[in-house]
Amino acid sequence: MFQYYCLNPISNVGLENFTSEYTKTDAIENAQGVLVRSASMHEMELPENLLAVARAGAGVNNIPLDKCAEKGIVVFNTPGANANGVKELVLAGMLLAARDVTGGIEWVKNNASDENIAKTAEKEKKNFAGTELLGKKLGIIGLGAIGVKVANTARHLGMEVYGYDPYLSVDAAWNLSRDVKHVLNVEDIYQNCDYITIHVPLLDSTKGMVNKDAIALMRDGVVILNFARDLLVNEKDVLDALESGKVRKYVTDFPNTVTAGAKGCIVIPHLGASTEESEDNCAVMAVKEMMDYLENGNIKNSVNYPNCDMGVCTNVGRVAVFHKNIANMITKFTGCFGENGINISDMMNKSRGEVAYTMLDVESKATPDIVEKLSAIDGVFRVRVVK
Repeated sequence: MFQYYCLNPISNVGLENFTSEYTKTDAIENAQGVLVRSASMHEMELPENLLAVARAGAGVNNIPLDKCAEKGIVVFNTPGANANGVKELVLAGMLLAARDVTGGIEWVKNNASDENIAKTAEKEKKNFAGTELLGKKLGIIGLGAIGVKVANTARHLGMEVYGYDPYLSVDAAWNLSRDVKHVLNVEDIYQNCDYITIHVPLLDSTKGMVNKDAIALMRDGVVILNFARDLLVNEKDVLDALESGKVRKYVTDFPNTVTAGAKGCIVIPHLGASTEESEDNCAVMAVKEMMDYLENGNIKNSVNYPNCDMGVCTNVGRVAVFHKNIANMITKFTGCFGENGINISDMMNKSRGEVAYTMLDVESKATPDIVEKLSAIDGVFRVRVVK
C-alpha cells in the first residue's frame, strides 16, 4: 500500500488513475508520494519516507531539486501535457499584438452610452487598426513540446517560421513541420523575425537572454512574446526598447510590478496552462509517472534523476540505489549481493550530472543486512527495496 498527499488541488481525472493500492492522506509525513502544482516546497521539511514528488506541470522552480536528489527523492514533471493550452495562448498573444483588439473593446465599453455608437465606431476604428500574421516571420527559441506546436500552427496561418534549438530531440524533429527553417544561431532569429517567442527552461545560461544586446540585433518594430519564464527576459531593457520604438509590443504571461500597466506591454495573468484540459492532462501524467516509480522503480520525466526503465519486475526482488556519479560504485553494489550469495539477474545504471541511479533485479529477497551494507557505501544517498 502507498499513501499520497496533494499540496494543491489536483484534478480528479488524474487521481482516478490511482488503484486500490493507493490512499490519500491528510498528513504529508505519512506520504510516499506528493502531488504539487504551484505550492512552494523550499521551506518544507521533507519526510524521511517520501520517495517521489510529481509536479502537475512543467516548471519546477517551486521544488528544491538538489535537496530532493541528495535524499533520494525523485522529482517528476509533465512535459507536453499542457503544451496545447500554452500554444493556443501564444497564438492569441500574437493576434493581440498584431491588432489592437483590447484597445477597441475598451473603447466600446467606454462609449456604451453613445446612441450612435455604430456610426461613431466607423470613424474611430482606424485608431485600432493593425496588421495580419500572414507572411510575417516568426522566430521560435526552443523547439520542445510547446515550441513545435507553435511552429506547426503558425505555418498553417501562413507565417514564415524560423526555429532555434541546439538540443532538438529526435521526437521533436519528427513532429516539426519540414517547412520550418531550423537555424543554428539564435542571432538569426533576432535579425530576421517580426515576432519572437521564447520556449526554453530557466537556467543560469538562459536567464536574461533577451536583453539590450539581443534587442539591438532585432528588427525595428519587433514583437516579443514570453510564455516560458519571466526571468528569461530583462524586462527593464524591453521597456526601454518599447519607449524608443525598437520593440512594438511585449506580450508576457507573468505579471509583475515592472510590466503591469506599462505602455506597450500586454500582460496576461499566467493563464498559459489554465485550461480544464491542460490541468486534466498534467494530473493524469503526474499520477502515472508516480505509480510506475513507486511500484516498479522506473523513472520517466524526472528533473533531478536520469530516466531509467526496466519494466515490471518479474524476478523475486528489485533494489534501487541512489548515489553519486563516481567510479567503482557498480562493483561495490554487486559485491554486496555476491558476498551474500544472491545472484543479480538484470541491472541498469544511468547517470545525470553528479547523480546516478542503479536498479538491480535479484533472484532472492534483499535482506536488511544487504540494505545496510549498500547504504554504508560512501556516495550512496538512499537504498530502496522496490520489491
